[in-house]
Amino acid sequence: MLALRAVAADPADPLSGLAPSAVAEPTVPEGWEVVEVRAAAVNHHDLSTLRGVAVPPERLPVTLGSDAAGLTADGREVLCHAVVPNPGVGVADETEVFGRLSILSEVYDGTHAERVAVPSDNLLDKPASLSFVEAACLPTAWLTAYRMLFTKARVRPGDRVLVQGAGGGVATAAIALATAAGCRTYATSRAEHKRAAARELGASAALPPGERLPTPVDAAIDTVGEATFGHSLRALAPGGTLVVAGATTGPHPPAELHRVFAKQLRILGSSMGTRGELAALLRLLETTGLRPRVAATHPLAEGVRAYRELLDGELVGKVVLLP
Repeated sequence: MLALRAVAADPADPLSGLAPSAVAEPTVPEGWEVVEVRAAAVNHHDLSTLRGVAVPPERLPVTLGSDAAGLTADGREVLCHAVVPNPGVGVADETEVFGRLSILSEVYDGTHAERVAVPSDNLLDKPASLSFVEAACLPTAWLTAYRMLFTKARVRPGDRVLVQGAGGGVATAAIALATAAGCRTYATSRAEHKRAAARELGASAALPPGERLPTPVDAAIDTVGEATFGHSLRALAPGGTLVVAGATTGPHPPAELHRVFAKQLRILGSSMGTRGELAALLRLLETTGLRPRVAATHPLAEGVRAYRELLDGELVGKVVLLP
């Protein structure tokens, strides 16, 4: 079958290690089953693997991809929760992503293939109201945004939320989810077309990075890192919460501890989410009619093009592969 494989890692030229390959059918451990992939989203985690960060280079080659929606052998339409136990590990806290757990494409082959093996317990029934493409956007970016907002920051209707880096998968999800939850949402981006897209998603205002917001916020959602961390701290109201789930511009911002203690801020890390949170996210989408923004879809055979679009960073929303 066809799969997109990371065969080498290069921080300067990540796509040089991406190889469409013919591979054997998935190995199916006890308690797992095969899903015929109908749609699989592309994420920055995949680029991180190709840069040698998310997966150690000595563990390559590996099939990329953590998100998938598809069909089981008995015809169920399912969505795959991407967080899986490592070999030899039994049931564990699903939030322990490092060490005891991993996500598909880190230890086990991922979803950018015609078929993928997934633990049976990780399969959720796909709501009939969601297309395979829409469902495939949820397990990484949308689940990460859901957990950041509702589990970590504990936002409530009427709260004020800042989302840094509008345009990325997590950021667009966070804008849409916060707006649907009744929050006043602000967004930042260097690009005007991404700021316009943020307003279309429901942001009350979309500003260049670092610009003063109309009002302090209760929560800041940041996957950008060094370039925006200070602005996130400055934007928070006293007692506010900054949730960090990425560092695409670097992991070493100035701490600005004087702001942290003077304003009694909370800084929390977040990574992926639990199966229960994914189920709750599905219910939210069914109830509200909210849907992921899809920027582009491509056949699996044109996967290099899809990765190039993600790397270029000009699109707003998710890029999805169609095996």
